Amino acid sequence: MSTTGPYGAGDADGAGNAAYGRKPFKRSRSHFADRVTADGRDGWPVEAGRYRLVVSRACPWAGRALISWRLLGLEDAISLAVTDPIQDDRSWRFTLDPGGRDPVLAIRYLSEAYDARESGYPGGVSVPALVDVPTKRLVTNDYQRLTLDFATEWRALHRDGAPDLYPRALREETDEVMEGVYRDVNNGVYRAGFATTQEEYEDAFRAVFRRLATVSERLAGRRYLMGDSITEADIRLFTTLVRFDAVYHGHFKCNAYKLAEDPVLWAYARDLYQTPGFGDTVDFDHIKRHYYQVHTGVNPTGIVPLGPDLSGWLAPHRRQELGGRPFGDGTPPGPPPAGEEIPAAGRP
Repeated sequence: MSTTGPYGAGDADGAGNAAYGRKPFKRSRSHFADRVTADGRDGWPVEAGRYRLVVSRACPWAGRALISWRLLGLEDAISLAVTDPIQDDRSWRFTLDPGGRDPVLAIRYLSEAYDARESGYPGGVSVPALVDVPTKRLVTNDYQRLTLDFATEWRALHRDGAPDLYPRALREETDEVMEGVYRDVNNGVYRAGFATTQEEYEDAFRAVFRRLATVSERLAGRRYLMGDSITEADIRLFTTLVRFDAVYHGHFKCNAYKLAEDPVLWAYARDLYQTPGFGDTVDFDHIKRHYYQVHTGVNPTGIVPLGPDLSGWLAPHRRQELGGRPFGDGTPPGPPPAGEEIPAAGRP
């Protein structure tokens, strides 16, 4: 997430926190759009151990990268850094690590990797970010492309049994579905939450719930957005749905109804949450503290609500009655690596 750019490609930093809800919201393109590819055509070849994925568990855009990383079994190929969900005036920081410094990159702030890449870069510091470990330089913050490359360019380093998250035969339809979900849901909740006029808010609000109705109808007769198996489209929708009742419904005023009040979407979201690689990446404590304490322009008191009750995320969903194979011809990932488990405070 970033001050001027994608919230998920970064969140606000410093003075920008109070500005949310007081200035027009516009998501910018990722400034650093280099790609790590199998042929290394951008100068960044796929290579085990060379890159570090920096995420915030609060951020839905970083959440995409986390889920993809887990499902594809890239833990041994790409190391993981998790930032503090609460930022200071230099944005994402490594205060969760001993000494407040990332143990691999030896930096205190993600902004140091940005500065190493481009001195004086005027944009926001965003996650997810892929950093070159030897040089400590940012490689890319292109949150839209990163997970697609994980699914395609990193195939040689996928675990045995990794699912095909971006099937070639479905890409055109997948892209179309993802574009609508991105525009009206992923980004739409931010357009509503950071609106500065009633008209702007109402336009975004209506688009959010129109699109939710569309995907709910689509999912009524199929287990996943693209049919019988999980794809990138499900990952992208899930990271907004899992935050919906906890933050978007109240904090962003997307309150036509709660996710838990749409039987189809609520069952679909629970199905995914209970699937290995999804719920085991979600930290509700990080999510709630970040949104309510960082966006002081929207929530000036910084008070974090105690609700909602999270126990429903573990309730039976019965989506398996629609059939399907979650991982297609693949298999589920194993449990999270040691040290990557979500603490009790962040789980139902």
